[in-house]
Amino acid sequence: MTLFDKGGAKLNPNGCIKIHLGELLKKSGLSKNKFCQKAEIQRSQLNGYMNNTITRLDTEVLVRICRTLNCSIADLLEYIPPDIQ
Repeated sequence: MTLFDKGGAKLNPNGCIKIHLGELLKKSGLSKNKFCQKAEIQRSQLNGYMNNTITRLDTEVLVRICRTLNCSIADLLEYIPPDIQ
């Protein structure tokens, strides 16, 4: 059985990674469609990253997201220790 916290991140005894793509995309003012076009990602990929349901991070996709949003990887990803979950 897989458990999720309120933000959609998987509960894990080692902690989890929270993806802040939704907030960054909102701040950018780009539509989801325009963002997907510029970042060269599929809408299903975008939804997985925004809903924090992606299970394997693709470094090439992360690079394109950061380039498109002009942000750092630290802006995009946050490590949540297990005691805070």
